[in-house]
Amino acid sequence: MAHELSLLAHIAKIASGQSAAFPRVLLGPGDDCAAIATPRGDTLLLTVDQVIQGRHAPSPSRGWTSLNNAVDHLSRDELLNLYARKAVARSISDIAAMGGEPWCGLCSAALPADFPPDASRVLADAIHHWGQLWSCPIVGGDLAAFAPAHDGPLLISLSVIGLSHGSPVTRAGARVGDKVFVTGTIGGSLLANGLGRHLTFEPRVREGAFLRRELGPDLHAMIDVSDGLGLDASRLATASNVGIHLHAAQIPLSPGVREVAHAISDGEDYELLFCAPHAPASLGDTPITCIGEVVSGAGVALLGPGGQTLDVSKAGWEH
Repeated sequence: MAHELSLLAHIAKIASGQSAAFPRVLLGPGDDCAAIATPRGDTLLLTVDQVIQGRHAPSPSRGWTSLNNAVDHLSRDELLNLYARKAVARSISDIAAMGGEPWCGLCSAALPADFPPDASRVLADAIHHWGQLWSCPIVGGDLAAFAPAHDGPLLISLSVIGLSHGSPVTRAGARVGDKVFVTGTIGGSLLANGLGRHLTFEPRVREGAFLRRELGPDLHAMIDVSDGLGLDASRLATASNVGIHLHAAQIPLSPGVREVAHAISDGEDYELLFCAPHAPASLGDTPITCIGEVVSGAGVALLGPGGQTLDVSKAGWEH
């Protein structure tokens, strides 16, 4: 969907009056999560994401009716487990990007017409397993199946409700002079066979909560890197009305990744990109790297070691 960015901008525009009309809406479309105020004064975080067969995860080579050789020696059930894992993890990553705590989830799935009953049970078991593992019980949802005459791919939609301990950390608070940091490493999440780290990443919930506690009001802005470091940095910069300079030599590349310009457009890293005036304390076994700074202006520029500058504002994926 090459017009994703313009469509998202349109949605944000038509929803821009929600907070005025409905004071309980603290934050509508345009960030990693929506934020809703409860009558008791709590702030709930709401997000939804999906995994579509052939788009966000590879299709089984012999169809869902075969137990064997789904993808690169994975069994059908192992592949379904990865589908479930990614579906839950993607939405939990959005909660992490706001510094929140996942509370519960709702899952909807559309199954192919010939999807076997035993595969449905494997998928359900896996979705509940991953929800439990990340303290996000799946408390409800909806099921449907495509008609044979109008068959479609396996589609899993996962909504998560989280709690924000105080005001959510949004994309909109970066300030000129802030440093730009990223957790973990960037690039190489998708292998040629469709497998890779994009199916096995760990949502940075612990890290997001730690950054919120450690930096407090100095944690000015944060986003999870799902569509590409360049594009997601641009989203943060646009929301904050600032520019961002990234230093190519400082970007931590994943093992086997050699080209920075390629890595920042790969997407599906699910690391946290955040802006603060100083470095937080260590996150244990999760590295934090300063990769740039917030500047006046707009857009995202990648600065090379020889002084060359490359506009990477659109380096990433439109779905």
